[in-house]
Amino acid sequence: MQFTIQPVAANEIPTLLDLIRELARFERLEHEVEATADSLKESLFGPQPVAGALFARYGEEPAGYALYFFTFSSFVGRAGIWLEDIYVRPAYRQRGLGRALIKAVAQIGVERNCGRFEWTALNWNSHALDFYRRLGANSMSDWVLLRMNAEALRSLAKSSPAAT
Repeated sequence: MQFTIQPVAANEIPTLLDLIRELARFERLEHEVEATADSLKESLFGPQPVAGALFARYGEEPAGYALYFFTFSSFVGRAGIWLEDIYVRPAYRQRGLGRALIKAVAQIGVERNCGRFEWTALNWNSHALDFYRRLGANSMSDWVLLRMNAEALRSLAKSSPAAT
């Protein structure tokens, strides 16, 4: 049997959510999963989709996924593509599927004339980091990823403007 990679369909959102939870368990971050089938459906298929997702299948069985969205670089002056998630189920690893998923996202980026392809990896995941470096990715050690959760975002948005 061969692997196939195709866009996730709206009726496959529950399966995508299951795989997102599997990835979160692997990354020891399951407590951070807030996504629901409804929020994913709105984000991927709503009136203003903000992301895309691909399934990798072995026959009919979901073997992995990639989730991506578009960014913008003022320095490059055009869009970039951000790989939010890539996950291959353990039973399907070491078969070229991760590379195929990343390549499929890269092809979308090329089709959209993206100037960058970026993602993050956990610093303890040496297998993933080595794999990404073999693909030609560079670690951006000069940059620090900053994040606000939804609560902090709301708090900042309603705070008083800074004094000038």
